[in-house]
Amino acid sequence: MSDKKLKTIAVLCSGGDAPGMNCAIRAVVRTALGEGLEVYGIKRGYAGLLEGSFLKMEASTVGNIIQHGGTMLQTSRCPEFHDPDIRKEAFHILRRKNIDGLIVIGGNGSYAGAQALQAEHGLPVVGIPGTIDNDIQGTDYTIGFDTAVQTAVEAVDKIRDTAFSHARTFIVEVMGRKSPAIALHVGVCTGAENIVLPSDEVNYDQIAQDIKRGINRGKISSIIICAEGEKAGLGYEIQKELEEKHELSAHVCILGHIQRGGNPSAIDRFVASRMGYVAVKSLLKGDKSMATAYVGGQVITIPLEKSLGKKDKYLPQFVDLARALSI
Repeated sequence: MSDKKLKTIAVLCSGGDAPGMNCAIRAVVRTALGEGLEVYGIKRGYAGLLEGSFLKMEASTVGNIIQHGGTMLQTSRCPEFHDPDIRKEAFHILRRKNIDGLIVIGGNGSYAGAQALQAEHGLPVVGIPGTIDNDIQGTDYTIGFDTAVQTAVEAVDKIRDTAFSHARTFIVEVMGRKSPAIALHVGVCTGAENIVLPSDEVNYDQIAQDIKRGINRGKISSIIICAEGEKAGLGYEIQKELEEKHELSAHVCILGHIQRGGNPSAIDRFVASRMGYVAVKSLLKGDKSMATAYVGGQVITIPLEKSLGKKDKYLPQFVDLARALSI
């Protein structure tokens, strides 16, 4: 794709939804319109792109969406996009719509699709990190994380009320198949007695010891936070182990997809708005393959290829903090 003046851009959301995506869409559309660009929203992510599901965006199109969770453009997962021939067809669809640049809001898989479009066909792309897991390399923060944590914290606070009233132990399973971020933050913020992270082998003896330690000092209820891991239902496995081998009764609550929904927090609204603005500015500068990133309190752009992997390990001091406070 030869260099030419940027006139028309498109924006889509892909993969799992995250609170704050609407804020990013709004910022993209209004920033672009203010720069004299035409903007199209692509419905249902890469799948909608292949179907030609384009929506002409005006300032009024994104009015009154900033406070809503989910994404007005909807989203999907599109395994077909792994096929180079399918991506070629997607590029031709974009060219027929005279799209000069594409902004993709999503996680690692979404970024991989955008990077492939750029590498194979020269389409300028910018990624905006939208995932509640906060697991994208190169950025301290991803859109939706704060809201997801707050939703889970509010739920656990309510569970702790009934746990105390009935003198019970509750195992609360939060989202995070590979990322420990939600479990770790929720565990610290709710004063959990133990936190089970997805990368860890479950130490049943330690969990039982932590519960009994509390009982011995007069504590009548406990909260265990566990990340769902690769297979949802880990909480029930922990419950069974505690009851059968340690004679400890426990109840399980799986929070599930409520963590993805709800009105975005002020933090998610502000960061998403900044990222949408910076993404458009990046395309206007002539950048070809970039991603917005939140680093040290600033929203910057980094090469998209540096954001394709997942964070291998979470900050170890947070793990140390959780252990220190759970005694």
